Parts: sequence; C-alpha cells; structure tokens
Amino acid sequence: MRNFTLLFFSFWIVTLFLPWWTLLIPAVLLGATLFESSAIAFFTGFISLSAAWAVQALYIDIANESILSGRMAEMLGVGQSWLVILITALIGGLIGGMGTLLGAQIRLLLQPGDARSSRAA
Repeated sequence: MRNFTLLFFSFWIVTLFLPWWTLLIPAVLLGATLFESSAIAFFTGFISLSAAWAVQALYIDIANESILSGRMAEMLGVGQSWLVILITALIGGLIGGMGTLLGAQIRLLLQPGDARSSRAA
C-alpha cells in the first residue's frame, strides 16, 4: 500500500507540471528502488498510474460537464463518455506498469551474478 501511494502521488505531481512521457522517470526510478518482484512491480505501477489518470480524467470530465469526453467518444466511436475515461486509465496503466517493470528489470540486471542466479532458482 505504501508503494501504491508513493507511485500514485509521484505520478499525480509529475502530470500536473510536465508532459505525459515524463511519467517514465519516476516509474523507472521507483520501480528499481521499491520492488523485488517484476510481477508486483508491473501490477502496482499499472494500478497506481491508471488510478491517477482516472482521477484526473474524471476531474476534467466533471469540470467541463462531460463535453470533451462526449465528443471524444463520438470521434472514437465508443458511444459512452465513461468509456473514454476507462480507455485513458488503461493506457496510463500500461505506461506505469511498463515503466515500473523496466525499473525492476534494471535492478535485477545490475545485481551481482550470485544474487541473480539465486533469484532465478
């Protein structure tokens, strides 16, 4: 839960001030420092970034009375504006999951050879 909260707020703060692709910086750094398992790293990054993007998309959706998401739903052909928010959250989740997975894999790669062979067994 601590890792989820740390990732969530770091993603939230980064998206307020920087472009979307800079999310990979805290994802990789926190993925390398917080997680020992690749699966846990991916799923925690996926859930935390999808939650952060869903909250931000909902805030924007409520602020403009669903006008933007309605128009995007028409353009994408999905029909419902809540599906646009769901798609946004899933895309964000994939970015966060892949970023934390990359960080966890870099950590495993940089470990000494004895530690890597004992983890593989």
